[in-house]
Amino acid sequence: VQLQASGGGLVQPGGSLKLSCAASGSMFSINVMGWYRQAPGKQRELVATITRGRSTNYADSVKGRFTISRENAKNTVYLQMNSLKPEDTAVYYCNAVIGVTAATSLNYWGQGTLVTVSS
Repeated sequence: VQLQASGGGLVQPGGSLKLSCAASGSMFSINVMGWYRQAPGKQRELVATITRGRSTNYADSVKGRFTISRENAKNTVYLQMNSLKPEDTAVYYCNAVIGVTAATSLNYWGQGTLVTVSS
């Protein structure tokens, strides 16, 4: 199983970016999908998660600005980021809890995509 993230880049404060992450490989099911980020010198932190039934959870710092969504048919999770701030600068990692069999679920990470918010 692999998670392939894309969509990072350089954006000015107040701008928008949309991240995508597609899961591929042999999977029985995909349960929770999410995004985490790690800024320089800081620990990795939760940004947002979404269940298969599309229940969502957000970090307080991004509520009202970021929206997580998923397309189950494409095994893909998205993160729409609006009103970006310099403090959103980080490497963003997608994450998924994937059922590799009917009885076994494993946690997978994507390779990370850099988001830089700067004028």
